[in-house]
Amino acid sequence: MKKEPVSTGKVINVKIAGLGGMGILTAAGILAEAAFRAGRDCKRSELHGMSQRGGSVSSDVRFGKKIFSPMIPRGEIDYLILMEESQLELFGHDLRAGGEIISAAIFKAAPLPNRKCLNIALLGALGARLDFPARTWTEVMREKLKPELLEINAAAFNLGREAMNNYAAGKQK
Repeated sequence: MKKEPVSTGKVINVKIAGLGGMGILTAAGILAEAAFRAGRDCKRSELHGMSQRGGSVSSDVRFGKKIFSPMIPRGEIDYLILMEESQLELFGHDLRAGGEIISAAIFKAAPLPNRKCLNIALLGALGARLDFPARTWTEVMREKLKPELLEINAAAFNLGREAMNNYAAGKQK
C-alpha cells in the first residue's frame, strides 16, 4: 500500500537520531523552518548528551495545526530518521503503529556521493512523504547552509527524495 504525503491537519511527529557531528541539529532546524513556512505550527526540542564524544543526539520536531509541546509523546513517532542504525535500539519502541523508519538503507541503489550529506539526503526522503512545496525546502536550505555547501546538499536532498520514491515503489512490488 502506497503511503500518501501527509497533509496540514494532522500533528506529525519526527524524531531525528544519530551521533554527535552527524548534522542532526542542522537537519532538525531545516525541517522545523520548512514546516513553519509551509503554514504549520511547529515545536522542536533537542537532546545533546555526549555529542562531542560521538554520543547519542536526537531532536524532536512536531508540526501541525496547533502544537502545545515540543516533546513527542511515548509511542507517537510518525517518522524516525536514523542517521545511525544503532539509534533504532534507543528510539524504535516509540514508533507509532504505522510509523515509518527512514534510514540510509534507501540509498543502496543510489549511493550518496558524499556521506557528510546524509542528514540532508534523509530530509529529502522525508520530504517525499510531506506536502511542503519544493521551493520552501530550497529557500530554507539556502538560508541555513553555507553557500559553498548548498549545491551538494541540494543534490543530496533531491537524491533522497528520489530514493524514497524508488524505495517505496519497490516495496509495493
